[in-house]
Amino acid sequence: MKKTLSVFLSAVLAGVAIALGGTVFLLLESKLAGAVFFTVGLFVVCTRGLHLFTGRLCYVFERDAAYARELPVIWLGNLCGATAVALLERAARIAPALSERAGALCAAKLGDGLVSLFVLGAFCNVLIFLAVDGFRNNPHETGKYLALFFGVTVFILCGFEHCVADMYYFAAGGAWGGGQAGGTLLRLAVITLGNFAGGVAFPLLHRAIARLQNG
Repeated sequence: MKKTLSVFLSAVLAGVAIALGGTVFLLLESKLAGAVFFTVGLFVVCTRGLHLFTGRLCYVFERDAAYARELPVIWLGNLCGATAVALLERAARIAPALSERAGALCAAKLGDGLVSLFVLGAFCNVLIFLAVDGFRNNPHETGKYLALFFGVTVFILCGFEHCVADMYYFAAGGAWGGGQAGGTLLRLAVITLGNFAGGVAFPLLHRAIARLQNG
């Protein structure tokens, strides 16, 4: 029980970190600058060892069943953290700007097709895996941070879908109200599945290539 609570609280903090990245992305006029500074979210997650669903799922086939069972707990913790930030921001003077810009993002996501969202989610987590794995395994200190920087910046600029960032955008843009909750939840589920597919595909294929080369 203590382990589960620890994982959940760590996931809440990870959701907060990603939401703060989403906040700066929404507030900056320049999409490029917003993409660059969104990196703060994954930077905090990786340097503090927090539990982020999109990063942790990439290693599910390398770990045991207990690791896999933690993933739903992490997803829920991320949702709570990201949503809490959006709700608290409603009491601040930045609320109108955030609501307007998040609302426009939500409209595009809710109007998109499910196949499109799945594909965009898959490509997003290919880049997240490259960012996280680069941070974990790059022997050069500078290379670790460049992996985070390029992975996050590129997925933002491409418009790929990150389920935890979308948890924040949906809450900030009011996408859970007005009879939209069902459609919002469906799209968040499809994006999550896309993230899962992209997150596990690259490491699985990489290991398959290594086996072929060594066989």
